[in-house]
Amino acid sequence: MDIQRSLELLHMTIYSQSVSPCGKYLAAGNNYGEIAIFSLSAALSSEAKEESKKPVVSFVAHEGPIYAMISTDRQLLSSGNGEVKAWNWSEIGKKGCKEAWSKRPPYGSSLEVPEINSLQLNLKDNSLLMAGGDNVIRMMDLESGTFTHEYQGHTDYVHCLALREQLRECLSGSEDGTVRLWDLRTGSQVQSIEVHKYEECSRPQYGKWIRCLATDSDWMVCGGGPALTLWHLRSVTPTTVFPLPQCQQQVMFYQDLILSAGHSPTINHLQISGEVKAQIPCIPRCVHSLSINEHSPEHKVLTAAGSSHHIDVFTNFGYRAFSLTFT
Repeated sequence: MDIQRSLELLHMTIYSQSVSPCGKYLAAGNNYGEIAIFSLSAALSSEAKEESKKPVVSFVAHEGPIYAMISTDRQLLSSGNGEVKAWNWSEIGKKGCKEAWSKRPPYGSSLEVPEINSLQLNLKDNSLLMAGGDNVIRMMDLESGTFTHEYQGHTDYVHCLALREQLRECLSGSEDGTVRLWDLRTGSQVQSIEVHKYEECSRPQYGKWIRCLATDSDWMVCGGGPALTLWHLRSVTPTTVFPLPQCQQQVMFYQDLILSAGHSPTINHLQISGEVKAQIPCIPRCVHSLSINEHSPEHKVLTAAGSSHHIDVFTNFGYRAFSLTFT
């Protein structure tokens, strides 16, 4: 391996992951614009060798970092600076794979190329929601490729999106310190929660930015500068503040737990009541991406990635089984 690549691996950050629709492959995107495809079925096999934990294929997909990834039933979607690209899963393992399409949202000026750092699929109407550096959330119709709605109201960088599909609503978290709730049909803002203004959540020493959020029915969990907090959305009440000193960057509801990770080399298993059930060590010192493979029962794993060229794989969520290596 040449010196240049050795240095790149040393400074690699993996921002995004997505599992293939069949559940056998994992895609990861890094700060150099590269996508690597790993075979989960090979890595989890009883005959797995070190080679099985390296990419089946990798390629340069974007000019800058790949901040977000998501999969439809046929395609892998990836986003970076100012654009979203699609790659057909049926072709992605082949050398010289070409993008299926590439879209750039209609920005205010040609000089402005904001990052797109959050993607959400809205299966109800086959649309893609995207958010990022220009404070705007956009909806794109996946069939026609046209941008159909813009949701405006945030005054700073939007970090994260979460869908309430049943209600046709979307939540967004921003650097401006607010979580906003949007009606996807009308485009109107339903609610704005200034999380940092609630004394129990506020941590002025870390700032007011909201970096992660997840929703489950009438409940939301969000964090960043403010403490990771469980909210009842209907009454706009913070019900549980989790005792995690570090800033959290990823969060998800999983069965009867909340899983989170951020500025420490641990995956936190949290109970709704606020108790920290477990803190599982991982390799990245800062975790940017958590993913659970729900598509294939025999390949069901939790994967964690961040400030390292290793992606940790948890078969039993209580300990790290092994790591995949972005080479």
